[in-house]
Amino acid sequence: MTYSIQNHHLKISVQETGAELCQIQSTVTGKDFLWNADPAVWSSYAPVLFPVIGAIKNGFVKYKGGEYAVPRHGMVRNNANVKLTNQATDSLTFTLKYSEETLAIYPFEFEFEITYRLDHKKVVIDHKVINHGSEEMLFSLGGHPAFKCPLHEDEVYEDYYLEFEAIENDSTWLLEKNGLVGNATKPVLEHTNVLHLNSQLFDNDALIFKHLISKQVSLRSTKSGQVITVSYKDFPYLGIWAKPGGHFVCIEPWLGIADSADSDQNFETKEGILKLEAGGTFDAGFTIEINE
Repeated sequence: MTYSIQNHHLKISVQETGAELCQIQSTVTGKDFLWNADPAVWSSYAPVLFPVIGAIKNGFVKYKGGEYAVPRHGMVRNNANVKLTNQATDSLTFTLKYSEETLAIYPFEFEFEITYRLDHKKVVIDHKVINHGSEEMLFSLGGHPAFKCPLHEDEVYEDYYLEFEAIENDSTWLLEKNGLVGNATKPVLEHTNVLHLNSQLFDNDALIFKHLISKQVSLRSTKSGQVITVSYKDFPYLGIWAKPGGHFVCIEPWLGIADSADSDQNFETKEGILKLEAGGTFDAGFTIEINE
């Protein structure tokens, strides 16, 4: 089932399965800003990533003598057990709680909550993680929204670029064919705050940034100006990705990262892993602002 809310500026829709944002639409012009999830290219809109991000080496993590086959990008994505738990005029909240099924692949008594809220021209996406267990809990979380690009019929993909809020000097960590993060890097941002989009940019999969100064990035067009701004103050990693040939670009704030190729698969020492004390609560969020 899909739920929608709107204000004077925006309408958003969210699928209950996976708590996946599937529409950001201007209530003024009717223009859609999210990718349409064309199954011939990439059949997602904006997957929710929890409790891991990206690929796991050999398909499982090791924790206290056990092996747990946590799926790529986690267990919220495409999960029919996610339920709408609160609906207001300006917000939608969805929840997934631990069960015998989840404990078999992720050994923690968690409660995951995501709220989508409208604030003028912004979509505010808040995540809450609760540890109902008696031991420290390990997790990562992130967003994966895919924005339509180009947005206008008289534009092409190469008319678009990403503008970071600060001058950056950062390289991408190259992914191996199995989705693991390799040890090699490639310079991408060199004394600049601009990354031009083109059809070859993602030939080697996602761009993965670990050391950005910026906590805000905007998708802009050389023809129509600034369109979308993603702000992610709580998130230390950023992924940028598109399926080659797809008319979209994903701007992905992450609290965590895919396993490295030389990972020992120990969940407790996994790069970027977060730790939450027994009975504790963790909150983090990012925003998507639409500027027409």
